[in-house]
Amino acid sequence: MEWAFFTSVAVFAFVTSVTPGPNNIMLLASGAQFGFFKTVPHMVGILVGMATLLISVLTGLGLVFNAFPVLYEVLKWFGVLYLLWLSWKITFASVSEGNEIETREFTDDQAKPFRWWQAALFQFVNPKAWMMSVG
Repeated sequence: MEWAFFTSVAVFAFVTSVTPGPNNIMLLASGAQFGFFKTVPHMVGILVGMATLLISVLTGLGLVFNAFPVLYEVLKWFGVLYLLWLSWKITFASVSEGNEIETREFTDDQAKPFRWWQAALFQFVNPKAWMMSVG
């Protein structure tokens, strides 16, 4: 019976990791716009953020959300608003006629890839990350 439990946990972890979600979509957009090497800090940030979120939930943050369900509602709506804003930004990113994202030199006031700490902090408002962590 133990093998069935571990198999189901492994399948859950695999499916939630490879199905499209905010992290996958943002990495796709960042890789297309900035290239692989400039997207690596974003990937590292996701790993750091997910590990931090999992450790936080395992050490008691989940109990806080159980004690105060309104916090979960606030987090849910903040996540929804952030994902809508992110969708807007991705949808209206500049593209060339060949449907390829234009390559150009960016100035300080233009788009930049996520830094590792931005991607790490994003995990705390990422609804899929919370579902995976609490699950």
